[in-house]
This record gives sequence, structure tokens and C-alpha cells, in this order.
Amino acid sequence: MSTGRSGVRAGVGDWAIAVCVAATLLVTGLSGQHSAMNLDLLGYALLASGGLALAARRRAPVPVLAVTGLCTVGYQAAGFDVPAVAYLFAVYAAVRAGHRIVTAAASVTLLAALPLAALASGLHDTGEAFARARGALEVAWLIAAGAAGEALRQAERRADEAERTREETARRRADEERLHIARELHDSLTHQISVIKVQAEVAVHVARKRGEQVPEALLAIQEAGREAMRELRATLEALRDDDTTPPHGLDHVPELVERARTSGLDTTLTLEGQRCDVPAAVDRTAYRIVQESLTNVARHAAATTASVRIDYRPDALAIRVDDDGKAAPGTAPMPGIGLLGMHERVTALGGRLRAEPRDEGGFTVQAELPVDRTP
Repeated sequence: MSTGRSGVRAGVGDWAIAVCVAATLLVTGLSGQHSAMNLDLLGYALLASGGLALAARRRAPVPVLAVTGLCTVGYQAAGFDVPAVAYLFAVYAAVRAGHRIVTAAASVTLLAALPLAALASGLHDTGEAFARARGALEVAWLIAAGAAGEALRQAERRADEAERTREETARRRADEERLHIARELHDSLTHQISVIKVQAEVAVHVARKRGEQVPEALLAIQEAGREAMRELRATLEALRDDDTTPPHGLDHVPELVERARTSGLDTTLTLEGQRCDVPAAVDRTAYRIVQESLTNVARHAAATTASVRIDYRPDALAIRVDDDGKAAPGTAPMPGIGLLGMHERVTALGGRLRAEPRDEGGFTVQAELPVDRTP
């Protein structure tokens, strides 16, 4: 939203400058002396057009440079001895955009064309024609406009580089902190949970071997230990999933589906649309959504079937995972860590996530991730 508002403000500012330059040129043309060749209307039109063309100098600096240059030659040929103010603004904008060679070539051409335009206006003295051309476009002002544009371009480039460096530093620190947390979790929790899990399984095994009734609390501890180990492994995998290791993405979704089938869940995978490359962040997020959704189905849904649908749209990637589990319509899902994690990933990419019971029974997870197709 802030980017849109700044774009609107920049557009308004461009139009304000263009109107002011056009008005200045027209006032100068009206107050100045020019040859009577019955070309007044054409000259005024060229003065106004050269100024108003500056409104598009950010979007199309090279075409604006050409238009203002042609207008300058045109109103000089029509007998209007008016400085090439609009062209100087166009030079500044074109150099700022990085078109230095084109700007230099256009300026040399204009400097050569202005004396000819002055002669075409009715002057017969070559010296006077060159003097008028020099008055319309001083080389010093031309160099100053180009230098100002280049200076601002370099300043913006350095600012972008500094911002990129800050982002890379912050990302590196975040990766280091994430790996540090992973090591701490592994060192402090994995061993303790493994001990609890093994001791509980041993106690259950010994009780059954003796033919004794296994206490419900012991079975709960055993199951909780297994669940904690699975959750801890998933957490460590997510924390260690950085750019230095090959990330899982859409190419690995069939493996998730096959793994679900192996566990006894009848799972289908459907791909729609034309397969194309997507940004790495979208690729990883899509995999995580399918992974977490199928994990939740296997653990909590008591479902027999599940379907995974991935739709490659022109501007988005849509993922949908449905199951026929025990979720009833109208019941609110419990916001567990898995759903919260999916929501955070999707929101970070500017997408939308919907996770809720289906009207026909079961549960559905639907995500839409925007994909920028611009080169």
C-alpha cells in the first residue's frame, strides 16, 4: 500500500513538473521575438508538447528524450528562440535511468541540428544561427544535467547495495541463530525424550511379557514419547532447512503421497495447469503445506482417503488437500502448531490459507501462493 501511494505521489509530481516546464516554455515563447512565418500555432504546440512529455520521463526516459529533442528542433525551426529546458530535464532522467550512451548520442545530434534549425527559421547569417543554437542549449547546462543524473543514479545504486548487504547480513545471522537453536534442542531435548520413550517401551514390553495389565498412564507416556520424537525431528528438520542444504519442493510431493499410501492412507495426487518454475520460497512452502496436511490427516483425522491437488495458474500456485476424516461441518479446528506454521508461511508470501471442515465431512486445507511471472 505504501508503495502504491508513493507511486501516485511520484506521478503527481512528474505531471506538476511537466506542466510547469510547458508553461515556462509557452510564456517564454509568447514574450520573445520570433520570425513571422505563420508557424506560431505549430511553435506553441511544440513548446507545450516538449514540456508535457516530461510526465512520462520515469517510465520511458529514452522516448521522452527523443520527443523533447525533436520538439526543440521543431520550435527552433519555427522561429522560436526558446531555451531547451525540457530537453535538459529529459537528459537528467535518461542518465539517471542508466542510458548514458544513448543520451550522449542524442545530445550530439541535437547540438548539430540546432544551427540547421535556426537557418531554417529564416536566418541567413551562419554566425547568428550558431549563436541562437548556443543560446538554446548551452553545453555547460547540458553537461550539468547529465552529471546530476549520473550522480543520483550512483547514489541510488549505492543505497540499493547497502540495503542488499543489510538484508544478507540479517539473513546470515538468522540462519546462524536457527542452527544454534537446532543444536541446543538436539543436545538438550533429544536425549531426554529418547530416554523417556525407551523406558516407557521397555516397561510396556515387560508388563505384557509377564501377562500383566499395562496401565493406561504408561501407554499414554509411550505414545506421548513417540509423538514428541516425531515433532522434535520435524522441528529440527525445519530449523536446519536453509539454503546450504538441498530444499524439498514440489518435485518431492509425490514422495509424500507415496509415503502416505504406505502408511495405509489411500492418497491421490492431481496436477492441473501447465507445469512451470516457481520461486524457491513458493516451492518450499507448497511442499511444507502438503507435508503438514498429510501428517495431520494421518495423526488426527482418522481418515481412509485423502487427495492432493496442485494447480499451476498464470499468477498463482494453488494447493488443496482434502480428507474424509472425522471433522464435522461447523466445528472450528484447533489452532495447532502445524496450522499456525502453515499460516505464517503463506502470509509471509502474501498468499491466502483456508483450513476448515468440509460440508460433506472431513477436512480441507486450501492455499493460494502468488507467483510473479515477470522476467
